[in-house]
Amino acid sequence: MINARHERPRRVFKTQHQLSWHKTEDFSTSAVALVATKLQSRLVDLERESQSSVVLVDKNILILFSEFSKLLRLANLSEHLFKLISMQLSERFLNLVKQQLNSFEAEPCLKQIVVYIAQTRDGQNPSLEAVGEWPNNGKGLPPVEADLELRAPSPDRRWYPLQDGSILLGVLRAERLRSDQAWPEGLDLRLQATSAAIAECLCLDRDRMKLLDQLSEQREQIGVMVHQLRNPLAALGTYAKLLLRRLGPESKHLSLVEGLLSEQAQLNRYVSALDQLSQFKLPSPAGTTAPLLLPPVLSNSSSLNIRSLLEPLIERSSVTANLQSRQWFAPSNWPIWTEKEIPLGDGIVAEIVANLLENAFRYSSPCSSIGLKLSEQGLCVWDEGTPIAQEERERIFEKGYRGKASDQLSSSGSGFGLALALQLAEKLGGDLSLIKKPKDFDQSLPDKGNAFVLTLPLKEEQR
Repeated sequence: MINARHERPRRVFKTQHQLSWHKTEDFSTSAVALVATKLQSRLVDLERESQSSVVLVDKNILILFSEFSKLLRLANLSEHLFKLISMQLSERFLNLVKQQLNSFEAEPCLKQIVVYIAQTRDGQNPSLEAVGEWPNNGKGLPPVEADLELRAPSPDRRWYPLQDGSILLGVLRAERLRSDQAWPEGLDLRLQATSAAIAECLCLDRDRMKLLDQLSEQREQIGVMVHQLRNPLAALGTYAKLLLRRLGPESKHLSLVEGLLSEQAQLNRYVSALDQLSQFKLPSPAGTTAPLLLPPVLSNSSSLNIRSLLEPLIERSSVTANLQSRQWFAPSNWPIWTEKEIPLGDGIVAEIVANLLENAFRYSSPCSSIGLKLSEQGLCVWDEGTPIAQEERERIFEKGYRGKASDQLSSSGSGFGLALALQLAEKLGGDLSLIKKPKDFDQSLPDKGNAFVLTLPLKEEQR
């Protein structure tokens, strides 16, 4: 804030020669901090200027902005500094500025309020450009340094800086109707509060823009990654098909190649889901949620059932168990509800079971048995390994949580598998839980180990 009072004026500005000596190894940071600090000290000093020195008040402000521009030009600052100062403003912020300024409409002594924001255009010298004014005449105002009217002294003008720490973001200019009276203290405090609020909102708006830029860059990177993934996946599918042709229909390795093609198709679906995610626009419309990163369920028919979803997972588990030299127990019976037709959307059951089986093979004790058990109450993925500790059981479904078994692996998981499985189960209207031991689900299962139980809401015709 700048105020003109009856005190002896004193010199507060250094010459251009003196300012140019303030160079450090990190000039791009120190130059902004130096100029912003000088702004603060000069504003305090200008409050003590006398009525007779009012010419110095407005001239010093213009000199300050001029020195700011010269410092940046002389230092030949890098492009990232210009990006720091130049700000893209959102409609929400501009509307907030408009509302704040319009709130002064009832102040009888005010003539005009203008908000200026520090901007640079195409690497040019920075300037303070008007982004909001009251009253709005619709013509727009020139930047501070180009406004000839501001060069004329006026005791009825005050400046309020918009700052983020030591960084100058802009300034609020208030003009009152000509008066010999002192500025009302209440109005002055209100203008100070308004400038502080606008500065804080500007910082939040700037942070929001930075985050949106980062998200946009991440989406582009995902798009590039998707493009690069498609080529090796296509080659993998081609080689598998060629191998399938060379194998006779009676070959004992036929199922392995078919399983390879099935997994390649699953990977393609995930890549397609990643591609959709890279095209997901932010911010999203009100009332919408971000899609789960899951591939669509592929089916040759218009319907499917739980059994058809689980059988490929059972085959995969059998191969994995053989490679790990452990026993695998596939379901010995299929309840009626696994044979009944289900909506295509319920195909995410396969994703839940796949996550549970992956965890069992990855984290259970070496050589311990693993199995999938079905009953009328639901399905259970179990292992005969070391039971999960009680303190871990309470957090096992937390997103990002990894237990002690994960820490012992050279490449631990992300901690999202079980959290995702629970989220999907609840989305279907079901539940996912960790019970004390496999035998609690079915008497034929081991008396020790771990068991994850998935229950699903079954329609009457599925029972």
